[in-house]
Amino acid sequence: MARNISDRKNMSSKNRPFSLKATNKTQKVNLQTVKLNGKKVRLTTKELRSLEK
Repeated sequence: MARNISDRKNMSSKNRPFSLKATNKTQKVNLQTVKLNGKKVRLTTKELRSLEK
């Protein structure tokens, strides 16, 4: 089981169709499972790119 070490949360936004009737939706964080030091962890892609630099 991968451990989630990212502290980022889902964002909420509005869904606006042509009729402009706003409904709530959530935008989930892009979590990826990678191995760091032999352990499986879940990081966001933004954090993965910063680790590779």
